Amino acid sequence: MLTEAKRASLLARRPYDPRHAGVSFWLSSGVDAGECARRAGHSIAVLHRVYAKVLDQTQERANSRIDAALREWNEPE
Repeated sequence: MLTEAKRASLLARRPYDPRHAGVSFWLSSGVDAGECARRAGHSIAVLHRVYAKVLDQTQERANSRIDAALREWNEPE
């Protein structure tokens, strides 16, 4: 079905890369992991296993946001 040029493209050799990039982008953008899993057709367990690196980064960002909110909360008025 693909032309010779399309068969030779990187996309044809690794068609899951754009999908992986999309799910990684959703997660890094702050979309709930459950919603990402639903949209990707994964279970939460699969999402956590395949995208562990991205989830670790989002966890660090969430911790920073929580720390900033706690500092703001504790500042005297």
